[in-house]
Amino acid sequence: MGSCPGQVETDPAILRTRLKHFPGLTSQLARRDHVSRPARRPVMNILVCPLGSAGDVHPFVGLGEVLARRGHRVKVLVNAYFESIVRRAGLEFVEFRTAEEFLRLSNHPDLWHPRKGFFYIARNAILPGMRPQYELIASHVEPGETVVISSILGFGARIAHERLGVPLVSVHLQPAVFWSDEHPPQFAGTPSFTPQWLRRHLFHWGERLVISPVLGPETNAFRRELGLPPVNRFLSRWVHSPQAVIGLFPEWYCPPQSDWPVNTHLANFPLWDERDITPVPEPLAAFLAAGDPPVIFTPGSAMMFGQDFFSAAVAACVRLGRRGVLLTRFSEQIPQHLPESVQHFDFAPFSKVFPRSAAVVHHGGIGTTAQGLAAGVPQLIMPMSHDQPDNAARLVELGVGDWLSTKKFTPARIADKLARLLQSEEVATRCGEIRSRLLGVDGLSLACDRIEELAGRACHDGPAGVL
Repeated sequence: MGSCPGQVETDPAILRTRLKHFPGLTSQLARRDHVSRPARRPVMNILVCPLGSAGDVHPFVGLGEVLARRGHRVKVLVNAYFESIVRRAGLEFVEFRTAEEFLRLSNHPDLWHPRKGFFYIARNAILPGMRPQYELIASHVEPGETVVISSILGFGARIAHERLGVPLVSVHLQPAVFWSDEHPPQFAGTPSFTPQWLRRHLFHWGERLVISPVLGPETNAFRRELGLPPVNRFLSRWVHSPQAVIGLFPEWYCPPQSDWPVNTHLANFPLWDERDITPVPEPLAAFLAAGDPPVIFTPGSAMMFGQDFFSAAVAACVRLGRRGVLLTRFSEQIPQHLPESVQHFDFAPFSKVFPRSAAVVHHGGIGTTAQGLAAGVPQLIMPMSHDQPDNAARLVELGVGDWLSTKKFTPARIADKLARLLQSEEVATRCGEIRSRLLGVDGLSLACDRIEELAGRACHDGPAGVL
């Protein structure tokens, strides 16, 4: 359409046509266009699909928050237990399973067992959630405008990508989900001194003889209903999107391996922990200000079997003569009688309290680990299952922490390990160096750049392209 009579034309493309005989003006227009009109991504319908505990959900809410600020329509398909977090972050909440189901799933010791943990999650979360997640995604797809962001547990999202052609970004929070023959991750139940070649064979045979028989029959039966071919090698290959895989951790924490998916991009730790929507409780703020920095103890947001952990923590604080903070929403785990120097609180954003601590003692979840690194404090890990042993090993390698097995997590050993960490100038120096690496680096924005690139390419070329 042409401009109205008497209207001054401002569209650069039309002006270039009309001014083609005036090269000086055309070049000035080109420079103005380059500076003042940056490329814009299409507005997308983003379906964010996290599964797991708060440490798993927080980064995905953070991604959604950044994408929403960039003008995209964001829906978070997550368990109702996290509805309040999603809504307080200003995002649209879509219920995927009930809060009661989340609490029932968390309230079982097998969730934290070194050998049973994965199979418990597979049978009680991954497989039962596969069909409902697929159907929920299908009901919210806007053809040509939708991108799905999912974790390794989102089998329904992976199948939706294949069956519906919806673009998919796999977001992995920890290096342990990337299997590599070059540098195999450290899993629960595998001693740290196990040689690399043995770990490699244990995983390959374990995937073929143990994992695939658990995941394969139900997954492939559902795929058959949808007219999709069967798959295998679930954890080493299929769980990764063929379009885009984002690791939310930096290269210095785990360098990319040559046998990782070729479309893998590393961003940085997300470090989103409700700090802008949940204040530090006033009693906790007062306690932090009332004395020396305490040791903070937290065994994970979904842990309901932490009685021994917290009892040992209190006794270790008494041995050391240190103040302590116990963080858990499940107060029944806390010893009934606490010394005045040790206090319990339900929750606080780690980014606001870890920097004011002397050290952090925890389970080794990647979210807590990253917040400890960002705070620049020593960490003592009691790894139980999943990615926790691998994260513990990486902290030791970085020189910023140590670990104790659950059997050796006693007051005397905790006190001894903490004393060594707190008295070591080398550990303090390494903690400061690592902290400086994380200053000013926005992992969420870097990841969202990649997500928008996929969105733009999918709109232009169709969903088959690999980013």
